[in-house]
Amino acid sequence: MGLAERRRTLGYSQEELAELVGVDRTTVGRWERGTIQPQPSQRRRLASALEVSPQELNALLSPPAAVVKQTAGRQSARSHYAGDPDEMIRREFLRILAISGALTILPVEEAEALVDGVGRGEPADFARMNVHLWQVYQLARSKGSVYPVVRDQLTTLTEALAGHRGSPRPLLNAAADLFQLAGEVAFDGSRYADAAASYSLAATVSKDADAYDLWACALVRHAYVDMSERRYQEAAQMLGAAARLAERGDSHLSTRHWVASVQAEAYAGLGDLDACERAMDQAERVRDLTGGSVSGGWLRFDGARLTEERGSRYVQLGRLDLAEQALQAALKQTALASGPSYRRRAAVLVDLAAIGAKRRDPDQVVTYGNEAVSLARTSGSGYVARRLRGLCDEFGPLSRDRRVTELGAEIGVLNTL
Repeated sequence: MGLAERRRTLGYSQEELAELVGVDRTTVGRWERGTIQPQPSQRRRLASALEVSPQELNALLSPPAAVVKQTAGRQSARSHYAGDPDEMIRREFLRILAISGALTILPVEEAEALVDGVGRGEPADFARMNVHLWQVYQLARSKGSVYPVVRDQLTTLTEALAGHRGSPRPLLNAAADLFQLAGEVAFDGSRYADAAASYSLAATVSKDADAYDLWACALVRHAYVDMSERRYQEAAQMLGAAARLAERGDSHLSTRHWVASVQAEAYAGLGDLDACERAMDQAERVRDLTGGSVSGGWLRFDGARLTEERGSRYVQLGRLDLAEQALQAALKQTALASGPSYRRRAAVLVDLAAIGAKRRDPDQVVTYGNEAVSLARTSGSGYVARRLRGLCDEFGPLSRDRRVTELGAEIGVLNTL
């Protein structure tokens, strides 16, 4: 039995089920076709409306056979490129560079030489390739566009490990790095199970390489999966383990400060203001670091976003005046930031809209919410779409306002894939 059949068994139309769950009818249609998956907060309401357990709901949400067949066909087509594997990787890498507009980062000649080195299994070239892939990921409007080359790079790296002689540690470090990037792509596309699996692999490989900073960062990213489903206690426990690992890592890196900033989010989710502020204060100490505090990609925490993060934590804790002050300052920072920062600016806008919802101010909700929706469409970011769907949970009585209802409908049809 699928989702549509269960709905019909209970006598609901798509419109009636959408009203019960608090989404647009087109969203229910997409769930039934298997083109998108419900967000965690929506899953609870959907399971209740359909009178099923979470496990039974997962079975109902399995994509229809036609969708599975179509997806498999696309994957099969992608798997059969003409030419040898090295040439395939070269074409994919250069294509992603062109798509993202990142050719200014890496000249074509250097890119080709780098791919040749990767083809020979050179550990240093794998590490350098990963650095550039992280740069491409950060610049790409659609994060999912980076996936093909990440997948192929992982395949090549696995083959290199199998045939490598000498210490495997450099290649293990490169693998742990790349698994984290694969997890980021999956997480941005709302594929939580894939993201968690990638982060778990990154943690395992980091452990084998005694790479404590990489290991800690893999656990931090895994904690985000828990927090996306509001499992704040589990996230806090994992972050505690990450903090202990970070203490054994490189003191010149910002790992322990990033752990603290994410711990602040978990503490805010648990409603612990004192612990949250202590963690944020510890994160602020990243500014005291001298030298290279940021890695080539897997660790990018330099404190530049602490103002907006503090504002977001205050929103979680209901300290709206403190939150708005910090977020307005952060909004100015994102306007001055070099290069496009759609995801960053959109997150601040969603938090400002959430403050408006808590204050029952429809003008503030609509003003900031509509700009965030526009950025979500421009970037195709699943992360921004998730944040906006969380905003819908805050509407409450404001849903009677026509403009807020229209905003909710716009949010409901955002594509997170």
